Amino acid sequence: TLYTHSLRQFYRECDIYGTVDFIFGNAAVVLQNCNIYPRLPLNGQFIAITAQSRTDPNQNTGTSIHNCTITASADLASSNQTVQTYLGRPWKEYSRTVYMQSFMDSLINPAGWHEWSGDFALATLYYAEYNNTGPGSDTTNRVTWPGYQVINATDAANFTVSNFLLGDNWLPQTAVPYTGGLI
Repeated sequence: TLYTHSLRQFYRECDIYGTVDFIFGNAAVVLQNCNIYPRLPLNGQFIAITAQSRTDPNQNTGTSIHNCTITASADLASSNQTVQTYLGRPWKEYSRTVYMQSFMDSLINPAGWHEWSGDFALATLYYAEYNNTGPGSDTTNRVTWPGYQVINATDAANFTVSNFLLGDNWLPQTAVPYTGGLI
């Protein structure tokens, strides 16, 4: 589980495991080249990978998942259970999450996203997908919420390390490798 509480955060080549809302918080965060492994939840639970908690439309926060791989963990894969797995759900009113150029395995529910409670935040959230691959990436049957969209390269570039985190200004001095733009 990863709590992206505040400020700017960058994760590269990490393995992230969890069940319900296991990447959550209100930082400006990019996960790049990471493996995301949904785990077997308690009986009767569904899986939501993200629960972003932006509370103000003027906050420059959100979760960007770029060039990551989303596959079932060993316990989920071997369970022979069908567990509804979603890309995320809106913890707060202006939740913002983008998946870009990532591989989504077949465990992702065709709707892609799940509501938090009724129609809460469905018109104010910003959920987007760009150029993902794999059997779970088909956007044909995704939710039709006002705040959800499939975006183009120009819009996706706003959620890259260079633009969303201003990473070119601070990441080079850390010696952590990164891709500044789209791949």
